[in-house]
Amino acid sequence: MHLRPAKASWVLLAAALAVAADVGFSFINARSEAAAKLEQLARLADKMPARDANAGSTNRTLSPEEFAAARDTIVRLSMPWNNIFRTLEAARSDDVALLSIEPDARTGSVSLTAEAKSYPAALTYVAWLSHERTLRDVRLAKHEIRQSDPRRPVSFTVSANWRDGP
Repeated sequence: MHLRPAKASWVLLAAALAVAADVGFSFINARSEAAAKLEQLARLADKMPARDANAGSTNRTLSPEEFAAARDTIVRLSMPWNNIFRTLEAARSDDVALLSIEPDARTGSVSLTAEAKSYPAALTYVAWLSHERTLRDVRLAKHEIRQSDPRRPVSFTVSANWRDGP
């Protein structure tokens, strides 16, 4: 039995309508089930006692050590990091390598450890930092010429305080 193209089109259309009707009924059933579940959830929520926003917290006081640690963290986070890093970035030199930065947030000071190719290069670096607006009281805290190295580099430490303003 061979179906003509016109009959095949009608059969396919009927099959498509049947599938569409089944999908529509499934959608309506799923939507009504979801609505029923939402109603049930709302009724259960009304029966539950209201929860305090702080429920579950222990409301304990901090020990002096915990309070000091929290205060120290806040002070460190409020440091003018961007200003300090911009200043040190601007002070870059081919003759000086910055090895470490050690800030002390409590005193507002910073200690820089560096190595220079020569003593004049170290002094030039310190002088440049002393003219920066971000730092004040810049001073060469210590220096040492490494005699064991044939290039005789200078290891040095710079101490400074930072300014809070821009």
